[in-house]
Amino acid sequence: MNEFRIAIVNSSSFGQVFPKHLERLEQLGEVAHFTFDSEIGGKELAQELQGYNLIVASVTPFFTQEFFDHKDELRLITRHGIGYNNIDLVAAKKHNTLVSLVPALVERDAVAENNITNLLSVMRMTVQAQDRVKGDRWEERAEFVGHTLYGKTVGVIGVGNTGSGVAETLRLGFRCQVLGCDPNKSAMELAQFGAQKVELDELVEKADVICLCASLTDSSLHMIDKEQVAKMKDHVYLSNSARGALVVEEAIVDGLASGKIAGFATDVLEVEPGRKDHPYLAFDNALVTPHTSAYTMECLEEMGNKCVTDCERVVEGLLPGRAVQAESIFVTA
Repeated sequence: MNEFRIAIVNSSSFGQVFPKHLERLEQLGEVAHFTFDSEIGGKELAQELQGYNLIVASVTPFFTQEFFDHKDELRLITRHGIGYNNIDLVAAKKHNTLVSLVPALVERDAVAENNITNLLSVMRMTVQAQDRVKGDRWEERAEFVGHTLYGKTVGVIGVGNTGSGVAETLRLGFRCQVLGCDPNKSAMELAQFGAQKVELDELVEKADVICLCASLTDSSLHMIDKEQVAKMKDHVYLSNSARGALVVEEAIVDGLASGKIAGFATDVLEVEPGRKDHPYLAFDNALVTPHTSAYTMECLEEMGNKCVTDCERVVEGLLPGRAVQAESIFVTA
């Protein structure tokens, strides 16, 4: 057991809310927390993590081919989340590193709920209204006449795990007409969640509200650019709980400045962590939260359990659950 050293990398929540997860890891070996710049180079990252053979990883940094080329002792990266766009799976396989994820259903309700929560906050100007109360300016409440979500035409981009939850809630809870864009889902699959299948151009042209829930891939990178914003209805609302790089940030800023975009809510940025000088924050009708969509007690408990169980299984020579890179000389069963 003493041969194992576990690194918790760039996760602000793992083990903080549920210490029992750390206690279980400490039964396997030495545990240490690391926080790195999101743009750290692969070789430097490998050097900083020298000797650690199990990693619990967040959305950053990027585990590139250069990283794996200098990290042959690494047996497992278990993602404290459902995405893996920051991990080079081909390089991981070459170097016998298993890569596993939290099952999507663990995060589904929490992330879908927050996408809509942030959207409603922007549409109803909740944050600005509370700031007036804090400033002892209750009488200015007439400035905060917002828009309802009920009955709107909402476009959901990416109707997979989270997007399907958003679509269901909007259709059944808010009586919205839901348009769904997802190249990996059939019209029948989308219909079971209350969404009508359309192409991206039709969605952006018809929707009063757009919810971004897609995975980040080569084809979805910067899919909402200036051209797509120009096609949108005037005074459209957007909410992003997926990945910041789905949008071109300059296009969103221009849309907010011109009034084309009536409100923008995002839990994610292309480069994280975000800082107080981010251009979104210059607008009162933009809401930025620090990638906390999965931050419910219920969700974090299950996410932590999954990561710890993955480490325990690999120590025993077993394949972890939900492995997206499942080939390694270290796995015996």
